[in-house]
This record gives sequence, structure tokens and C-alpha cells, in this order.
Amino acid sequence: MSKPEREVRPTGQAERSVRFSTVSDMEVEPLYTAEDLPGGAEERIGLPGEFPYTRGVYPSMYRGRLWTMRQFAGFGTAEDTNARFRFLLDHGQTGLSTAFDMPTLMGYDADHPRAAGEVGREGVAVSSLVDMRALFAGIQLDRVTTS
Repeated sequence: MSKPEREVRPTGQAERSVRFSTVSDMEVEPLYTAEDLPGGAEERIGLPGEFPYTRGVYPSMYRGRLWTMRQFAGFGTAEDTNARFRFLLDHGQTGLSTAFDMPTLMGYDADHPRAAGEVGREGVAVSSLVDMRALFAGIQLDRVTTS
């Protein structure tokens, strides 16, 4: 598909009304393709939203949709961290990045002797599916990305 065809192709995302420019105040075009580069690059680069995704996963990338904003968070119990997650989501965060405690990262349950003194100390303690359900209780996981 050529650049002009791509520019009129419906993407389902409207562009934000913002002027996009570099730090040097050079205007940034909505789309750059291999036509803008020296020969041979077209096969390697592809188009935004299409295989091989070297130009990104969305056709209009972040002009139509802002990137996911997330803060690394996790402490204490799953319920403690769930309350923090809800606070962050209520204040504009769009994704969740869970900080697990060291026993969880090492695969130990909270009651394992090697977990003594470390449970919930530098992240959330998750030892079971029950804990995981409590961690994300009331959070719409079909609308919020996690890592």
C-alpha cells in the first residue's frame, strides 16, 4: 500500500489536535515510509500497525492513543496493593506494573522458612490464586494492561 493510500485509510482512531514537532521545532509528519528513505528499506520496515511491526503496533501510534502510563507498585498484602492500584487508576494511570516481594519472586510461599522477614517488605506477597484474585479484585483487567 502506498503512502497516499495509507493516509486515507480509516484507522478507527482520530488524531489528537496537537502540533507534533522535534526539539528543534521541525514539524513531524503523521507518517514516514520507506519512500522517505534511501532505496531498499521498504521490505525491512513495513507500515505502522502491520507486520513486522517495526513501526509500532497501532496504525496511528500515539497520535491517536497515548501510551500506557504505569507506576511500579506493590507492598504488604494483596489487599494493600489492590487499594494502591485503585488509587493510581483513579488518578489517571492506565496500566499496572506489579512489584512482587522477594519470596514471591523466588517462588516461596509466605509461610516458607526462607521467606521469614521478607514477606511484603519490598513488594506484594502473592502465594496463591486467592492472593492473585485479591490483588486485582474490582479492577477491569479487560481494560487495564498489567506487567
